[in-house]
Amino acid sequence: MATEPDRPAITEAIRALTHGETDTVALMATMACEIHHAHPFCDWTGFYRVTGPELLKIGPYQGGHGCLVIPFSRGVCGAAARTGQVQNIPDVEAFPGHIACSSSTKSELVLPVWNGQGRLLGVLDLDSDNPAAFTKADEDWLVPLLAEVFRDAT
Repeated sequence: MATEPDRPAITEAIRALTHGETDTVALMATMACEIHHAHPFCDWTGFYRVTGPELLKIGPYQGGHGCLVIPFSRGVCGAAARTGQVQNIPDVEAFPGHIACSSSTKSELVLPVWNGQGRLLGVLDLDSDNPAAFTKADEDWLVPLLAEVFRDAT
C-alpha cells in the first residue's frame, strides 16, 4: 500500500537541484522528475506552459504521453490557468469538461505556476490512477514550493 510522500525530503532535493537556476524549462523538468518518482500516487507528473494567449502546451513531464495543447477554456489544467486557483479533483469524471489525456486517470491536482513578477508560467499537473489521491497537505506543500522555485524564473 502506498504511503504519504516524504514532503520534506522531496523539498530539500528540489531546493538542492534547482538552487541558482532561473531557466523555466530546467526548473520544470527537475521538479516533474523529483515529484513523480517520490510521490506514491503520481502516475503522470508534468507541466503545461503558457505559450500564447489563453493557451497551454505540454512541457517537461514524467509518465505516458500527455495532451499537447490545452486551451484555458478546457479541462482541469485550463481551469487552473484561467482562474489562477488550485484545482484538486478527487474524481475527474465528475469535472465538467475534463480532458481525458489518459483513460486511466482517476484524480488530478493542478496548481498554477507564477514567477516572482506575477507572470503565469504554466501549471503543474499531477495525475493519479487512484481516486482522491491528492490531499490538502499536497496543496499546502506545493503552492509555496512552486513560488520559491519559480520566483526568479525567466
